[in-house]
Amino acid sequence: MFQGLDAQRLVALFFAGWALLNFPLLALWDHDAQIGGLPLFPLALFGIWALLIAALAWVVEGPASAPSSSPQEHAE
Repeated sequence: MFQGLDAQRLVALFFAGWALLNFPLLALWDHDAQIGGLPLFPLALFGIWALLIAALAWVVEGPASAPSSSPQEHAE
């Protein structure tokens, strides 16, 4: 299904998400600060999560993962 650079990017995203949502790096955001009346920790948590989802969508739906030939070419 995914080959080459797409597979490498998916693996890299997995490890980036694992590292960013793990204790040592996630603890950097655990302060009593607030942004717009909302605590910093949940905002950072959901922000990192949203960025990972956006990056995943970019990798999966990007132009590099488009098939090189259309199914109509094989029908002829």
